Amino acid sequence: MSGLVRVILAVLGVLAVIAGVIYLVEPIHSLPTFFPGYAAHQAGHHHIRGYAAIVVGIVLLVIAAAAGRSRRRSY
Repeated sequence: MSGLVRVILAVLGVLAVIAGVIYLVEPIHSLPTFFPGYAAHQAGHHHIRGYAAIVVGIVLLVIAAAAGRSRRRSY
């Protein structure tokens, strides 16, 4: 994989982890309006979406790290 693909995967992974933390920390009515699951007058948190976003983010970061290690030079 090229360096650009690794950077994109890493950035997407970090953004997914951040979104997952926001889902876990913020109540539903305090989520940014562009987040799926936003509701103006509801209480509670989106735990499943938060955990799923964190897992997806970690998977993307692992793939980016593995792609960086796979291009070793053989002498």
